Amino acid sequence: MLLWQEYHVQYQQQAYAYTQFCEHFTRWFKTQKRSKRQLHVAGNKLFIDYCGPWLQVVNPDTGEVREAEVSMETLGASNYTYVEAFPSQGKSYWLEAHANAFEHFGGVPQLLVPDNLRRAVSKANRYEPRLNDIYQKLANHYQTAVMPRRPYKPKDKTRTENALFLVERWIMMRLRHQTFHPFKELNLAIPELMNELNQREMKQYGASRKAPFDKLDKTALKPLLRQR
Repeated sequence: MLLWQEYHVQYQQQAYAYTQFCEHFTRWFKTQKRSKRQLHVAGNKLFIDYCGPWLQVVNPDTGEVREAEVSMETLGASNYTYVEAFPSQGKSYWLEAHANAFEHFGGVPQLLVPDNLRRAVSKANRYEPRLNDIYQKLANHYQTAVMPRRPYKPKDKTRTENALFLVERWIMMRLRHQTFHPFKELNLAIPELMNELNQREMKQYGASRKAPFDKLDKTALKPLLRQR
């Protein structure tokens, strides 16, 4: 009614009557694609997931081929990304990936945002998911919180999906034809490409991921607790 009144004042005799105005407005409204823009505060969220396709690591003694699981952690405000390969997605490697990412960033975010994986969530729920005990202990140790992405909410994964595509194309595609033996060898090759990715200019922003990381996230992250 308010919109129609304002419209009627503007167009007066040429304006549609209220009923016809509502009909046109409803028809227009149904064509609009509405979504809430996500604003990422510095040092607030760290998005966590695994990349694919897998890279392969060959045991030099037995010739056994193992498929590497590549973890990826991306800060929301700067898109600054940490990447590391592990033998599996087991709980110990899952926790190690977090610890190594915090060391790389030099601090801890306010929120960890993983997918609803079993190693993170023991019972999925849209509003109050129950965290895995060992993952909750990690969050308590680093004095941070965990907010898993909501099931069936693709908008929650936008930042993560974009980072995954970049890591797969910029790092994993470049390494796909190389043969690695111990995982250490693979994890010596990844950082060079990871640094190139973080130093590469983002066309839509006119700056690299490293620049906003240094300006925004780095100073906003909570300091790491050092064991005495």
